[in-house]
Amino acid sequence: MSSTLSAADQTVSDFIARGATGPLPRHYGDALVAAARKDPRIVALCADLPGPTETDLFQAELPDRYFEAGIAEANMIGMAAGFARIGQIPFVHSFCVFVTRRAYDQVANQVAYPKLPVKIVGFLPGLTTMLGVSHQAIDDVALMRALPNMTVIEPSGPEQLAGAVTAALDTPGPVYLRMLRGDAASAGIAAKPLLRVGEVLRQGPHGTIFASGISVAAALEAAETLAKDGHKVTVVNIATVKPLDTALVVELARSTGVVVAAENHSIIGGLGSAIAETLMEAGVPAGFARVGIRDTFAEGGTTPYLQSKYGLAAKDIVAAYGRAAAQRVMTKKGST
Repeated sequence: MSSTLSAADQTVSDFIARGATGPLPRHYGDALVAAARKDPRIVALCADLPGPTETDLFQAELPDRYFEAGIAEANMIGMAAGFARIGQIPFVHSFCVFVTRRAYDQVANQVAYPKLPVKIVGFLPGLTTMLGVSHQAIDDVALMRALPNMTVIEPSGPEQLAGAVTAALDTPGPVYLRMLRGDAASAGIAAKPLLRVGEVLRQGPHGTIFASGISVAAALEAAETLAKDGHKVTVVNIATVKPLDTALVVELARSTGVVVAAENHSIIGGLGSAIAETLMEAGVPAGFARVGIRDTFAEGGTTPYLQSKYGLAAKDIVAAYGRAAAQRVMTKKGST
């Protein structure tokens, strides 16, 4: 099946694509099918969302290896665990909030505890959907980070969606992939690998912005703004949130002295928490600020509207840098 489904087909099969100006690219779906053609152990499971999770391609091209669980995420995780125990590599799919929060006990006991190679793929991360609180995953990274044996990966954008499939397959044991689909404008975007270590995208001596997912683009925009005022900062894409590249975090915090963590997730338990824990345990006295959802539920809306209203935009990262830099100055004064 072609990766460019007709607009009519998308309206029927993919309700989150309604209103798109053209067919949405299937960066993830194409990559999963390509991987499955090479590796017969790969199977795909879905919780009644084949269009939004791009598994409609897998369903059409490899129907004998596609399994529809219905709206029963906990059962789907159990099915995946069974497949894993007989030598398969199951990729399970739903929205982030459903495949983590609804099925957390099953993920913990049937997948993470026995360290099975189940790849849990969630879409609609954080504040990116018109569908409101019930579909907004603001605590999924915190939940999955807390599980022993679980790797947590979040691509920076459509350029890393295909790389996320490779990264998941290269990782032994369970993996949680936190995915935001590409829009029509990303149809011809060049693919980039997804690194297991922090990826330095921009270098500067005055501070460091660590970002994940959609916040990477906002961090780069913030760095441009800061540079106009003479503040040259380093920007790091943290695509692998767990295990965190702690060595790089400590190195850059010590060398730049100012640290901002930016994420499309609650400030509690996600990337910002992981970086704060790392810096405290290493005894690094850096100025520090977090950009994320401030311990609140949100509302439905467009992604740009939600990112701006709830303090996740580039301007908010710039403001956070100012707070962290001021804190660093006060720390220096207090130590003299």
